[in-house]
Amino acid sequence: MITLDETDLQLLDMLQDDGKKTIKEYALKLELSATAVYERIKRLEKQEVIAKYVALLDKTKVGRNFAVFCHVRLSQHIKENVLQFEKEVLKLAEVVECYHIGGDYDYILKIHVGDMEAYREFMVTKLTAIKNIGSTQSSFVISEVKYTTAVPLVS
Repeated sequence: MITLDETDLQLLDMLQDDGKKTIKEYALKLELSATAVYERIKRLEKQEVIAKYVALLDKTKVGRNFAVFCHVRLSQHIKENVLQFEKEVLKLAEVVECYHIGGDYDYILKIHVGDMEAYREFMVTKLTAIKNIGSTQSSFVISEVKYTTAVPLVS
């Protein structure tokens, strides 16, 4: 665990909110010099607290606003099958998140496609083509109530 001071946390919050501001803009808000902020950011990048920078897209404008959560149960829970399933899921562009979970199912996938027809095509030609899937159960998003990529730094 890396020790972060209050200024680091404030800076990280600002970067999560808008990573395209200039160093000078962050420095003004933090009441620090631009050099001090630049050095903090470089340190946080080097320590891999900041993993990468991305652009968040409007899913509707790129035709991927149909979201589905799909629970997957493997037919057998041997290491080889688990590793093979994970390897295959990594290749599926439609799957934006995949978690190995405990409970009734083994995995939960978050999938973005254009519409129900595209989801059916994805299921038939890609997901269920993966070996050792025992069953799936899909839940379709009616509306997105809250969405954030920000990691909460303050409770």
